Formats: sequence, structure tokens, C-alpha cells
Amino acid sequence: MPEARRVVLVTGAGSGIGAAVCRRLAGPGVAVLVHVRRNRAGAEQVADAVRAAGGEASVGLGDLTEPAAAAGLVSQAVERFGALHVLVSNAGFAERTPLAALTDDAFRLSVEAMQGAFFRLARAALPHLRAASDARIVAVSSFVAHAFRAGLALFPASAAAKAGLEALVRALAVELGRDAVTVNAVVPGFTRKDAGAHAALAPEQLAAMIAQVPLGRIGLPDDVAAAIAFLASPEAGYITGQLIHVSGGLVI
Repeated sequence: MPEARRVVLVTGAGSGIGAAVCRRLAGPGVAVLVHVRRNRAGAEQVADAVRAAGGEASVGLGDLTEPAAAAGLVSQAVERFGALHVLVSNAGFAERTPLAALTDDAFRLSVEAMQGAFFRLARAALPHLRAASDARIVAVSSFVAHAFRAGLALFPASAAAKAGLEALVRALAVELGRDAVTVNAVVPGFTRKDAGAHAALAPEQLAAMIAQVPLGRIGLPDDVAAAIAFLASPEAGYITGQLIHVSGGLVI
């Protein structure tokens, strides 16, 4: 198949922020590999939306805590579409267990699913991104790595994993600067889940947290996707090593 104008790999894209990113980026001349761990039905719906907008799409399955999964996804994108221009590392989950009750396995899983997955995805993607024009890496972090105060939900394992991810973003931005590959992170605040999706907070807890957001509302997946789409675009070519907060002012 001829090389598409813009090939994008989005992880954790069957719902929420990842799905919104795919829909935002979809259009003629754009090919998207929609990754999910196991929600094939959700991924196929997102892929259909990409095609309906004039783009190309394929679905990739894989558990990113498994060492070979990241390289396999990158290879699938390149084999299917001929190149890779944009990596959006979004897959992850919220682990709210207090530190004193956190097991070694639960902590390790958080680190592997977010920090480790980003590291392996970026490493596998580097040769292809270096060969592409206007190449971009965008990682999805979280406010939990920045907001620590009484009355706000704490996520120790997730915070540690996301903080490590942000450090990798900044280091990689320097490493890839001479190759004109930009590397940034978007940091969402409280963001609405899709109907039926697992929620880390009960509704009354979430309402109390939203009350602390200066803009007074929960974020939408498309709020975050808009920032990611900009950072993934050719227009963002002079922005790298940055953490862009999309939190309604929760993190200032």
C-alpha cells in the first residue's frame, strides 16, 4: 500500500481520550492504528469513525505490560500503512489504593502499564519517526502526578508512574531535538468517562473533586484530544519537552 500522508498510532483508543484523539485526527490522507488491550468492539467502532471521516484505520490488540507488545504494535502500523509519523501513548488506568495498602504487584503493574509502555513504544518507534517528516510523540499523563493536597483524591502508584513518564518525555525531547522529532505530554484533569466505563471515584466523590476545579466542570475527552491533536500537528513543530495541562485550572 502506498505511504499515507500521516500515519498515527494511538494506544488505549477504544474509548475516552484515545477514541476522541482518533476522531480528531481522522480525515483524508490520515491512517490510524487504533490500539486496545482487548476491547475489539470499541476499537472497531472508532476505526469505523475514522473511515467515515475519510481516513484509513486498522485495529491492533495487545497488553502493553507485556515486553513484546509495544514493538509489535509499531511494526503493525508500519507494515499496514508504510510509515509512522505520530505516536500517541494514551493507554493507562487509575490506581487509587493508598500507599500503605499497595502491593508490590499492583505498584509494578502501574509502572509497567504507563511508564514502561511509553518507554517501549517510543524506543520501537524511534527509527520510523526519525525517518518521517514532522514526526511527533505525545504522551498522556495525569494531574495525579502534580496535585497533592488535602481534600483531593490521591493515586500514589499512578502518580509515580506518570511522573516517571513525564521525565522520559523531557529526556527524549532533548535526545530527539536534532532529529526534529518533538516529544510532549498532555496532562488531563478530571475527565468524563464513557458510559459504562470503570470509574475510580464514586459519583459523590467525583462531585466533590469537581468543586475544586476553577472552571467548575469536569473535562471532556475532546478537551484533551484537542490539545493532543495540536501537538501532533505540523504547526506544533517548535514545541517540545512540554507538559500541557488540560485540567480546567485544577493544576496551576
